[in-house]
Amino acid sequence: MSSPSKRREMDVMKLMMSDYKVEMVNDGMNEFYVEFHGPPESPYQDGTWKIRVELPEAYPYKSPSIGFVNRIFHPNVDEMSGSVCLDVINQTWSPMFDLINVFEVFLPQLLLYPNPTDPLNGEAAALMMRDRGHYEQKVKEYCERYAKAEDIGNHPENDSSDEDLSDAEHTSSDEEMAGHADP
Repeated sequence: MSSPSKRREMDVMKLMMSDYKVEMVNDGMNEFYVEFHGPPESPYQDGTWKIRVELPEAYPYKSPSIGFVNRIFHPNVDEMSGSVCLDVINQTWSPMFDLINVFEVFLPQLLLYPNPTDPLNGEAAALMMRDRGHYEQKVKEYCERYAKAEDIGNHPENDSSDEDLSDAEHTSSDEEMAGHADP
C-alpha cells in the first residue's frame, strides 16, 4: 500500500505548495483544513471558507471527504454539518483526480452551478427555484455573516495582537518592577 500513501503525500504537498492555505490537523496527512475562496463573478465571490478534508486510507482510489466548516447557504451543502453533495467527489471519483482538482474545479463548479433537484439544504433549493434574486441575496448575507477570512480563524494576528500588546505591557511592567528591586 505504499503507492497510495506516496500519492497522498504528493497530492497534499502539491496542495500546500499552491496558493491555498493548508492547516494540518495532526502529524499524518489524512486530515487537514484548506482555506477556500468563492469563485469570482458569483454570489459567493466575497466568501472565504474553511474546508475540512479527510483522506481515506485507500486514497486516491477512494474519494476524499469534503466539508465546509463555516456556514454556507447552498442547495447541495448541508447547512449544519457542512457535508457536500457533489457527484464527482461522492460517486464518480477517479484516481486521475487530485486535491488541486477539488479546489480549482469541483468546488468552484459546485458554487457556480448548484443543483436544486438533489438538495441537502431544502430551504436553499426551494428559494433558488422560486426566486433566484432572493436566493442570491441570502447567499451574500451568509457570506457577509459567516464566510469572512477572520471567521475561519486563519488570521490569528488580528485576534492575538491585542493580547500580545497587553501581554507585552504586563511583561514590561513586571520587568521594571523586578529591575528596581533591592538586593
